[in-house]
Amino acid sequence: MYPFDELRPAYDRFWSRVSAGAPWLPPSLDWDRDLHESWVEPDLAIAQTCGWPLVTELADRVRVVGAFEPLVSGAVGHCYRSVLVGREQCAIAELMGAHAAVNSPSSLSGWVSLVAAVHGPGGAWTGTVTWTGAHRRNVVEVAEGRADVASIDAVTWAFISRFSPELTAGLVEIGSGPLVPSLPLITAASTTDEQLAALRGAITAALRDSQTVSVARELCIGGFVPLDLDDYLPLLSLGGSRMRWR
Repeated sequence: MYPFDELRPAYDRFWSRVSAGAPWLPPSLDWDRDLHESWVEPDLAIAQTCGWPLVTELADRVRVVGAFEPLVSGAVGHCYRSVLVGREQCAIAELMGAHAAVNSPSSLSGWVSLVAAVHGPGGAWTGTVTWTGAHRRNVVEVAEGRADVASIDAVTWAFISRFSPELTAGLVEIGSGPLVPSLPLITAASTTDEQLAALRGAITAALRDSQTVSVARELCIGGFVPLDLDDYLPLLSLGGSRMRWR
């Protein structure tokens, strides 16, 4: 879910340590599969998804492994807030009627959190929208003046700020979205209880390994918390999010 080329070596090194702790896991990550299709593949070992598709589309098709504790501003354990960005500082209430750049209508951080932050849980967006397909494109739309606001996943915002500071230099953080669980790690519905426990244990062990601490920090990972679907179901209370757009 954080497809930055600069991070691939770190993800590969981290996964190498995780997979060594559970021999049934594949030894390397697959970078070529379509991410969305992989979520429901019957042989899925692990993937990262978004909290909104998890509770609205995938609930009975996958098992939740847990979530990372993100090393970003505003994070509390495994929960974090999206970052609302614009070109000028303003009160969040002033964003009613604004033109938003949004990566996807199924994005918890990019869409559901934006609507909840501006209009309240279950609210309806009163402005217009450009659908971009990616958080990075949201940032570009705002930076180049084609949109007024975007809600960016906090980890993505940290990575864009690190790798493309020219995109974020002219933007300000207007506010934040609601506190929500960070991106869920999922596995196939057929994964056994024993395999799930082993997978969780392998991730935990990898993060406690002194040789992978620096790699995890590069990925903005501070820890791991085992979670279940029930930990994400409260997200449904944020729903509503009716919209109109150009």
